[in-house]
Amino acid sequence: MWEPYKKGFKAYLQLERSLSENSTWAYLHDLDKLTQFLEIKNIKKNPAAITLQDLQFFIQWIGELEMTATSQARIISGIRAFYKYCALEDIVTEDPTLLLEAPKTKRALPDVLSFEEIESIISCIDLSKPEGTRNKAILETLYSCGLRVSEIVNLRISQLYLDVGYIRVTGKGDKERLVPIGSPAIKYIDIYRKNIRNHIAVKPGNEDILFLNKRGQKLTRVMIFLIIKDLVQKAGIYKTVSPHTFRHSFATHLIEGGAHLRAVQEMLGHESITTTEIYTHLDKEFLRKTLEQYHPSFK
Repeated sequence: MWEPYKKGFKAYLQLERSLSENSTWAYLHDLDKLTQFLEIKNIKKNPAAITLQDLQFFIQWIGELEMTATSQARIISGIRAFYKYCALEDIVTEDPTLLLEAPKTKRALPDVLSFEEIESIISCIDLSKPEGTRNKAILETLYSCGLRVSEIVNLRISQLYLDVGYIRVTGKGDKERLVPIGSPAIKYIDIYRKNIRNHIAVKPGNEDILFLNKRGQKLTRVMIFLIIKDLVQKAGIYKTVSPHTFRHSFATHLIEGGAHLRAVQEMLGHESITTTEIYTHLDKEFLRKTLEQYHPSFK
């Protein structure tokens, strides 16, 4: 009953909203949860017949599945997007999600690494192995540019402008941005390309991909996680560290150093400044020093 609507919604997300494959999948996955609920509860209604009360029962049901408030809010966001599409296409005359309340979520901040901890992790890389030089180039770039893990694995040689100190990054929704890149990252990318990558038999379709595995193929996201996990263990750091920790640390260090939030937003590729604001994970000592330096009554 819902399949034609799902197909239409998918086309709307891809064509009209120009969302990436991952984002489109996430929205459709959220909608699948609602249709699973209707099937389990034997509610035979099309989208136009669904009421606010139906959706409230649905929220109660996903809550009983012990989903986190964040996961519940994510699903509700997907259902809202679906009904926005339905309203645009005149599938529904009234949007039942208008008065639907999402559970209150508290954004948990990931651990932040100090600059010394980042250096300690990178120093554990064994540069005597070919993959060591590649891994050093990857971690230096992650921290230097604040990239997402998907952005580092998809980084292309044609997107490097190292002579002027920039890289072109393809982010969420295939949106591109220019990001400055530091000299240590440039140095190790150059070493990797000249001394390691040049000796790899590249698989067709991977010719422009910068970072490759031994088989000449693009690295997976999981591989980046495993590389970092191993190095963190070797460095004796007992924090929860992932590729995103490097991105979070990049942003936090910039803001603590006095960088403008708008500049950080641009470099991270955030559409909204409110998304960037979660990176202002500043300690009280830093805030006090800022007040002492800039507030007239503190002088």
